[in-house]
Amino acid sequence: MSSQPHTALPWVVRRTRLPLLSLRCVDCPSESATTGEGRFRVNANGKLLDVWLLVRCVSCDRTSKLTVRERAPVRSFDPAELHGYRVNDPELVASTLLDPLLARRNRFTLDWTGAWRLDTPSVSLDDAWPVRVEVVFEDPVPVRPERLIARGLGLSRNEVLRRIKCDIPLRRPTSAAFTFTVTATATATATAGD
Repeated sequence: MSSQPHTALPWVVRRTRLPLLSLRCVDCPSESATTGEGRFRVNANGKLLDVWLLVRCVSCDRTSKLTVRERAPVRSFDPAELHGYRVNDPELVASTLLDPLLARRNRFTLDWTGAWRLDTPSVSLDDAWPVRVEVVFEDPVPVRPERLIARGLGLSRNEVLRRIKCDIPLRRPTSAAFTFTVTATATATATAGD
């Protein structure tokens, strides 16, 4: 049997909805908020604009504002972007929410639980070993490769550690594309860096 992978399978991690925000509510003990349908508020102060993304507590429904742009000159806005803020463009809501600078500035993290899926081709792995799989991310969903691979192949996590060769740590979350190889039998070295 050749040691070169016979098959290259594409796996895609896709967002199914916007993630929740891990953000403490000022009115109740909840630490979770949602963007709901996604709304911006644009406020003019002379020739300066403030833009906020509105979020709502999942428990008490209190609305809070996340600062997107603050006291920015009107001329500094791309006209299409400003229009997107005014009409609550869903793609602009998503790209704004997923911007790590917004999360840092407003002190929240994203909770991706139940907000993504793994799309894999239906191919029998019984015929050609080893098998190479390329994982790509449409959005920055942080996943542990070991869990993702176990889910995609229907293997236990222990079996993943024995049968997978990967150049990134399997137990450390990533949202960057990676490739791994599945062998027919247990391998001596599961992954580099683990």
